Amino acid sequence: MNVDSLLQPVLTTATEHAPTVDTDGRFPEEAVAALAASGLLGLTLPEPDGGLGASPEEFVHVTAELAGVCGSTAMVYLMHISGAMTVLAAPPPGMPDLTGDLATGRALATLAFSEPGSRSHFWAPISQAKRNGGQEARFTADKSWVTSAGHAQMYITSVLSADEPGTVDLYAIEADAPGVAVTGSFHGLGLRGNASAPMRFDMTVPDTLRLGASGSGLTLMTETVMPWFNLGNAAVSLGVARAALNAAVRHTSGATLQHLGQTLAELPTIRARLARMSLQLEAAHAYLRAAAASIAAPDEQTPLYVLGVKALANDTALTVTDDAMRVCGGAAFSQHLAIERFFRDARAGHVMAPTADVLYDFYGKAITGQPVFG
Repeated sequence: MNVDSLLQPVLTTATEHAPTVDTDGRFPEEAVAALAASGLLGLTLPEPDGGLGASPEEFVHVTAELAGVCGSTAMVYLMHISGAMTVLAAPPPGMPDLTGDLATGRALATLAFSEPGSRSHFWAPISQAKRNGGQEARFTADKSWVTSAGHAQMYITSVLSADEPGTVDLYAIEADAPGVAVTGSFHGLGLRGNASAPMRFDMTVPDTLRLGASGSGLTLMTETVMPWFNLGNAAVSLGVARAALNAAVRHTSGATLQHLGQTLAELPTIRARLARMSLQLEAAHAYLRAAAASIAAPDEQTPLYVLGVKALANDTALTVTDDAMRVCGGAAFSQHLAIERFFRDARAGHVMAPTADVLYDFYGKAITGQPVFG
């Protein structure tokens, strides 16, 4: 399998439509359709289910490449893979074909975890499920920041368990199920096409749509969702930052100061800042690759990589894209370099749950021997 040969047509499509996806704040439907046609929606799912059986390292590569041309498309992709891997870990009995549908592009998945009442603490839903007969749960769950809202066919949704007090259950909810509604719209600073809108799930759901045993939702969140989401989110951040650096290098190497007879890149201050940007990215990419390898072959360091990789990449992207704006000066404020788009897109990662600051706290707890979620 040559992942790059599958990816290249997607990148071409995403590049073509990225400017209007950003300026119009519209869902990147062309790029998502290209992803479905390419087979890459099933990148990390097993071959028997119609997937490609690829590794976390290949997932990082694909996601970063997508982010370098269209951050919104990369975010939609990341959420699909996170949802698909959660389904793979605990398939809902009532949907025996779901993994295959997610692998082959017949269905686009996303996560619906964060709620207004618990905000970025996505692992702590406020909405409470209640028994509605022997084999059904009833709940009304208001969710915020649901990527691909109104465009996904499958929502992995969290609620407090009806059976195990204080625990969480996850359910697979189809977009056309009664009681599913998009309740707002998204107008963001960056990632403007990823349709991160609020939704309401007001419904009765059979137990056969639950992922895993009753009360197992938090385990799925921490052991499946967080590794894949944090890894992919880090790849998005660094893909955006890499694109900003490359654009800055091209511009400063070509723009001239005619009165001095030299390019911007010949100024020592500009060269030094470009060098720092490049070194920061190389260091963060090395950590990202190490994290991906650790998730592929877990060991005692894997939990630290899971906690650290998103925070490090998010903050690296903030610094690098800010420096790209600085070295390119006024030209960076126009759209022709795309640096201002990369700058805006990079701002999303560090405030996206789990936020960078929360992850630093978790990491600090882990290295000092304290309970991470205590």
